[in-house]
Amino acid sequence: MPTHDLNEIRALYELPLPELIFRAQETHRRHHDPAAVQLCTLQSVKTGRCQEDCKYCPQSSHYDTGLESVPLMDTAAVVAAARVAREGGASRFCMGAAWREVRDGAQFDSVLEAVRGVSDLGMEVCCTLGMVNGAQASRLREAGCNVYNHNLDTSREYYPSIITTRTYDDRLATLAAVREAGLEVCSGGIVGMGETVDDRLKLLGELAAIEPQPDSVPINALVPVPGTPLEGCAPVAPIEFVRIIAIARILLPKAMVRLSAGRTAMSDEMQALCFIAGANSIFLGDKLLTTPNPERNEDMGLLERLGMHPLAAHAHAHAGRES
Repeated sequence: MPTHDLNEIRALYELPLPELIFRAQETHRRHHDPAAVQLCTLQSVKTGRCQEDCKYCPQSSHYDTGLESVPLMDTAAVVAAARVAREGGASRFCMGAAWREVRDGAQFDSVLEAVRGVSDLGMEVCCTLGMVNGAQASRLREAGCNVYNHNLDTSREYYPSIITTRTYDDRLATLAAVREAGLEVCSGGIVGMGETVDDRLKLLGELAAIEPQPDSVPINALVPVPGTPLEGCAPVAPIEFVRIIAIARILLPKAMVRLSAGRTAMSDEMQALCFIAGANSIFLGDKLLTTPNPERNEDMGLLERLGMHPLAAHAHAHAGRES
């Protein structure tokens, strides 16, 4: 994929919406089943008391959000949650821990044991545990982890306005370690944090420039949480959000574009437009880590009304790789 400069990406973004969606659809159909949506479940396996100061996050120890911290879940509880998710239609199970970074020791060993247990259920396993080094990423892969999530969040320029406790290059180093270990890379960002449209486009350009490109790209709409510095942020206009989905699809043609946090504030029609623009994954379950998410029956009903269907586990690994 060639590197795109900002002017080129902005010119795409500013196309008439029908033309932009047409181009995104052309790209989407070359690499994916346009009626398939991957269903994932995200489980917080350790909640709260994170040392990072991410201004959007209720799990940060820097802010008083009333969130109750929960210690690391044991393996049996994680595997039981994964089994419920599988029975509910999810093919990918993601485990998130509110850590700044992975530290070798008993807690990481427990996560590795949980990864093995979930993998044995036949599900794809994704982890998001903060920063990791190459050796830790390799241990995750050996345990059965398929994917590692580590979001860039926003543009390099706007990033210091959101997080000061780690750098943009720290995040890129984790992504490089994950890829080197042979794991799939999941990395995206959040819109609606007070950033400009150019910041959103720069984020997508940064992700598209990673070689090879991320396998999946979650696009989150900020869920403003009382007690965090971003609690007063206004939502991104629906059409602006759809345009970002379309740009993500065009710039990252083979990636799963995940319609992630913030869906409770989206109408069925907005979500349908996002699917038409190239989104092909959602998260099931009433929570995404600690923020609300639509009920499973709402999501399954929406997919049914749209004539869309769940993507089978591992099916995306073989989609569009020839072109």
